[in-house]
Amino acid sequence: MTQLQRITTHPDQCGGRPCIRGLRIRVSDILSLLAAGASREEILADFDYLEPDDVTAVLEYAARQNDHMVLSVA
Repeated sequence: MTQLQRITTHPDQCGGRPCIRGLRIRVSDILSLLAAGASREEILADFDYLEPDDVTAVLEYAARQNDHMVLSVA
């Protein structure tokens, strides 16, 4: 089951960048924390208003953004 409905975009919030459930926590913020080595548990402890499915939604969103064909010109 998809969690993508948790990712929202509003032109007047965070410059239109994807956020979690209308909160001012950007998808990129959570991805940066994960890339820096923070665990899911650490993120959830630091942002007590986030839910475990929010982190799953961020990862699913990022995976889908990266799932496209790359054409190379030889």
